[in-house]
Amino acid sequence: MDLVRKCEKFIREWYKNGDKKALLVKGARQVGKTHAIRSVMKAEKADLFEINLIETPAAIDVLKTANTVEELVMGFSTLSSQKIQKGKTIIFIDEVQKYKEMITKIKFFVEEGSYRYILSGSLLGIELTNLSSAPVGYMTTLEMFPLDFEEFLQITNIDESTIKSLQTSFENRTPIMEAVNQKMLDLFTRYLVIGGMPEAVSKFADTGNVNDVMQIHTDIQNLYKLDFTQYEAQDKRLVISNAYELIPSELLKQNRRYIVTDLQKGLHFERVQNTFLWLKNAGVALTVFNSTEPRVPLRLNEKSSLFKLYFSDVGMLTSEYGMSTKTMLLTKNQNLNAGGIYENAIAQELTSKGFKLYYYNSNRLGELDFVIEYNNKALPIEVKSGKDYTLHSAMNNCLTNPEYQMEEGFVFANCNISQKGKITYFPVYMVMFLQKMKGDLILKKIEF
Repeated sequence: MDLVRKCEKFIREWYKNGDKKALLVKGARQVGKTHAIRSVMKAEKADLFEINLIETPAAIDVLKTANTVEELVMGFSTLSSQKIQKGKTIIFIDEVQKYKEMITKIKFFVEEGSYRYILSGSLLGIELTNLSSAPVGYMTTLEMFPLDFEEFLQITNIDESTIKSLQTSFENRTPIMEAVNQKMLDLFTRYLVIGGMPEAVSKFADTGNVNDVMQIHTDIQNLYKLDFTQYEAQDKRLVISNAYELIPSELLKQNRRYIVTDLQKGLHFERVQNTFLWLKNAGVALTVFNSTEPRVPLRLNEKSSLFKLYFSDVGMLTSEYGMSTKTMLLTKNQNLNAGGIYENAIAQELTSKGFKLYYYNSNRLGELDFVIEYNNKALPIEVKSGKDYTLHSAMNNCLTNPEYQMEEGFVFANCNISQKGKITYFPVYMVMFLQKMKGDLILKKIEF
């Protein structure tokens, strides 16, 4: 099934506006970067020259030696039968992480002005961090993520008018027709099982076979682990791999907090801090740092040595737990410890919308699953997978504390919409309507 991504709107606007800045599309492996670029360029009938640095390694030598645009075009022309026309062709360099210096070198090609450029690759969060200088004013970056829940709904019979009606209910805090609400909750459960990796979603849409989905997730995991060995020093490879593989078991704990000593007894955070930053910057894991005070700006109270770590895709998490977990989710088995799975989905959705995520923990007040900055206020969020979703003492304590100036709190659960005091209860799928600003694109846009 050919999936349409929200980020295609941004790529299309870049193309139609004639932006001379290079477009850099980054994200974890297999999130659909190349497909989205090709889809937009094909729809716009753009003259696209595409070269992949993994499939055509000789192109790396061209990039290394080309000091002018003429040399670049001449070198690429020897490697492909595609024509490159001055003033018309868009040059698309895929898997650009294989020659990370291209991120800085692109300035000189853009400045020359004969062509427009698209760069794409994985692990670019790592490479951009490691580069000493970025080409200020010459590149726009778009970060892609797995499909969010609304994008996932493409493979269902839920139409746009239904989604708009649900959004109106979200905005007005009005209950939803119970049959519709139950249908959406069931579809969200399916999303927990399948996740948002495009290949997995397409395969499920075509076959309905969860075993096929799990195999795709395994293949992607193996690619991630290969990256751990290819792009890091030998002494760090095992630590990164072990840290990543430990995430599912850490999410089974009651507070979901990642305990560094679970990696190795007596290990100090300072020794492995870069490991967790690597996983975050590579886009394969999501970090939620502790905020010592749930008040804005949250970043001022960030304590990075205390954190939660989630998979970048909830379907890959449930595949790690195995078929029995997926079955228990679908059959609503109350014996399943599903709290970490639901939290992973919420973290994934909010991250894709550009929210910086924190959690709060106090011996006196309790623990909040997430705290975000929303409408210039700190917004506490609780995620509940069971029937006791109205029990949230930490949220009650924080909302009644005048120091924190919290106007409201959200609880996402398997429920309908209701309100009690400052707290609004939403069905868990409605996290898809929680936007930083109404009309924002669901992506991260970074200008260099």
